[in-house]
Amino acid sequence: MGNSILEPIFFLKIVSLVFLAILFLQSGLDKVFNYKGNYEWIKGHFAKSPLKNTVGIMFPMITVMEVLAGLLCAIGIIMLFINGDPEFGLYGAELSCLSILALFFGQRIAQDYAGAATLVAYFIVAMASVYLLS
Repeated sequence: MGNSILEPIFFLKIVSLVFLAILFLQSGLDKVFNYKGNYEWIKGHFAKSPLKNTVGIMFPMITVMEVLAGLLCAIGIIMLFINGDPEFGLYGAELSCLSILALFFGQRIAQDYAGAATLVAYFIVAMASVYLLS
């Protein structure tokens, strides 16, 4: 069946990329369209951490990473359907892993251990996506 949505591995590739595209496009675009509100929240979140002086560069970097990860995953879905090529999806899944690691690092440094723990499930999906697409 190869590229049939009924084929289990192809299905898993598609749904994992859909998941990551939703996750990162929503999160990244929320940061773009509500930049000031999100920036102020992040600034407060890191106010008592060693990262307090890096928010000005850290916040736009994670915003770009999230939007790009989501876009690559979305393009990856389309490319899988068009020609079965997993390349864009793989790049999206890999950037998703790096984005989650950056978020996880920030949460741990800010001592938001509950927030860091919630990222673990997302990281597992991202890692599984890398594996499926490689």
